[in-house]
Amino acid sequence: MKLGGSSRNGTRHLHDHFKICPLRKNRDIKQSILNPSRKKDGSTSLAAHNFDQEFSREKIAKMIVLHEYPLNMVEHDGFRSFVNSLQPLFRHVSRTTIRRDILKIYENEKTKTMNSMNDNRSRVAITTDLWTSNNQKRGYMVVTAHYIDDSWILRNRIIRFIYVPAAHTAKLLTKVLMECLIEWSIERKLSTLTLDNCTVNIAMMDQMKEKLRNASLLMKGELLHMKCSAHILNLIVQQELGAIQGAIETIRESVVFWTGTPKRVEKFEEAKKGLSCSSNKSF
Repeated sequence: MKLGGSSRNGTRHLHDHFKICPLRKNRDIKQSILNPSRKKDGSTSLAAHNFDQEFSREKIAKMIVLHEYPLNMVEHDGFRSFVNSLQPLFRHVSRTTIRRDILKIYENEKTKTMNSMNDNRSRVAITTDLWTSNNQKRGYMVVTAHYIDDSWILRNRIIRFIYVPAAHTAKLLTKVLMECLIEWSIERKLSTLTLDNCTVNIAMMDQMKEKLRNASLLMKGELLHMKCSAHILNLIVQQELGAIQGAIETIRESVVFWTGTPKRVEKFEEAKKGLSCSSNKSF
């Protein structure tokens, strides 16, 4: 089809054809641009580059996940203006669309991780932790899988991050963890479960052993429960800090007193010089 290009024909028919032209949708015939790339030695080279809408959308979705940006940033005028300056052909998306893109990336990564764990011949060690968020006041559980692949490389993968409603009883925690293990098909490949040393977790492990009694556990489950050494160390430190809590409070009150007014600070500095203290630190 030929389109008139003389000055008396105007441009309306060109704009209409631009919107419906089937050749624009064929990525192979788009005009390539020269994309400069920098080599390790500092030199630059030019190579042909074709714009890929889907590839760019995936990069934006991964950027939002990596830096925890809000989803609605793709609708901000400043962001869209910046993207237009880089690539005018990019078709902007809404927060709903980018949310679907992120979930698609998650499903793809989950599938790859599941295939990797299922194909792996070694057992899987699980660590799990539960905490309450400060702003939402809600409890969350994270489940992490650790295994050694066929190349003897230690792999760590977060396989579940889930909201756990109160109250956090041993029965509820057992149910949530078992659902996760069954979903990932690793209930028969377990080596150990590492948890904190609280009373609820101890009761939870008794129920987990009961549910996994038919699975092929090492030494019939005697080594299933591994107590978290970091949590034990934290308890020791907290107990020792409690023994010197009085001294810590006294020091804090002293700092508050001496920094209360500029005159007190000057007096403190004079006392420090009188005692020939070599410290260069000040309040």
